[in-house]
Amino acid sequence: MSTSDIRLSVAEERTIYDVSAIERALDEASGNRNEALTSLYEKMKQRGGGRFLVRPSGPDMIDEMYDSCPNFGDVIDDLKKYIALSVAGNEPMSFTPILLLGEPGIGKTHFARELAGKLGTGHEFVSMSSLTAGWILSGSSAQWNNAKPGKVAHTLVHGDFANPIVVLDEIDKAGGDNRYDPMGALYSLLEHDTAKAFKDEFVDIDIDASHILWVTTANDERSIPEPILNRMNVYEVPRPDLEASLAIAGRLYRDIIGEHDWGFPDEIEDAVLERLASLPPRDMKKRLLAAFGTAKLDGRNWLEARDFDAPRIGRSRKIGF
Repeated sequence: MSTSDIRLSVAEERTIYDVSAIERALDEASGNRNEALTSLYEKMKQRGGGRFLVRPSGPDMIDEMYDSCPNFGDVIDDLKKYIALSVAGNEPMSFTPILLLGEPGIGKTHFARELAGKLGTGHEFVSMSSLTAGWILSGSSAQWNNAKPGKVAHTLVHGDFANPIVVLDEIDKAGGDNRYDPMGALYSLLEHDTAKAFKDEFVDIDIDASHILWVTTANDERSIPEPILNRMNVYEVPRPDLEASLAIAGRLYRDIIGEHDWGFPDEIEDAVLERLASLPPRDMKKRLLAAFGTAKLDGRNWLEARDFDAPRIGRSRKIGF
């Protein structure tokens, strides 16, 4: 085997904040800083400013996603180009921030989680539909009651990696007003040069957030400011066609069977596969698990298409008069 055939993922250490700056902040704020911030500073000082910066092993490390996320082929193709460049230059993994655009239920969130797992850099998942203030990402001033760091600082301070994937789910549904724009922090975070000296309002110390790998999802781009869109590669993700849906359904069945000793066959019957593939990707897993349970209650170790017609778990129905 030639040395060119041997490819190992390598993690170098990169300093994301200056420990001496933390020490100065502790000295300057002696007796005046709130306990939560003092505790965070002590933790940052103890851990040090170094975090792992992962370099990818090769473009084929995400090839399995063609099967698990077949309607994301264009996105995977482009990501492999970035991985190839990282490998060629012996550089850390990086890519232009991604926006996955498409209707609900086509697997955007699943894709983001799969990508984080394949790259192995750790990840933070942020549901933007639940945000009403920009401080969720960039922290709130320590002068306020119940103040705390934002998601970005929390991920970098408490995590092990300098280049984690941060998934901003349903970015088009972020609430708030002009004073507390949830996407306000992204203007600087999505730009490599300005992200190098990101300052969380709570921590109030420069943190290098320039290596974060950003993946965002949305159903509709019209509510996303143009300057934010211009900072991202936008992909319109199609609904899975029949072939893609069959592939997703088959892989999901095999994955679940492989994780449990329930006595079901290793391969799914064609009629059952077609019934499962007719469901939206976001519903497949929960409906498949319910079908497994239905079969067991019926005394069977195999699935039938009718198992998916049983009342859905979690669906509320009126009871009484």
